[in-house]
Amino acid sequence: MAGLTIGKFADAEGVGVETVRFYQRRGLLAQPARGRSGFREYTEDDRWRLAFIRRAQGLGFTLAEISDLLGPAEARSTDEIVRAAEAKLAAVADQLGELARLQCRLRRLVQVCAHGSSGDCLALHLGDGHLGDGHPGREHFGHEHLSDTDDQLSSSALSSPR
Repeated sequence: MAGLTIGKFADAEGVGVETVRFYQRRGLLAQPARGRSGFREYTEDDRWRLAFIRRAQGLGFTLAEISDLLGPAEARSTDEIVRAAEAKLAAVADQLGELARLQCRLRRLVQVCAHGSSGDCLALHLGDGHLGDGHPGREHFGHEHLSDTDDQLSSSALSSPR
């Protein structure tokens, strides 16, 4: 792979030339030296860095996080990567919890709108980030109050459609 121009390098890694240039502007990839041909030539190290960037993005890491992992020349210790992956895993778990709560609320909204009075359905206050009576985590559907504790889902409830 050594000696590839930017176009061939980008094609070989399945990205566009502008993606390579973007990563260079962000400091994730170095701009290689010019070869005897006068063109910049990419090496195996460049290929490894680009593959690392793409894999890390696929795992949900931001470009800033990837930059921290890569450092100025090559990947840091595996301990640092493990810590970063654990932090990302915890963030994903938090997002899943938030999505599960939102799923419950939306199911309740569908149920109220489909089977309740149209007044109850239309009276929901969706613009302020809360449903119902204006208290975070409490929804008011007709005479029924629902709280965040009602939002706890089992894994079977998440996987089975209602």
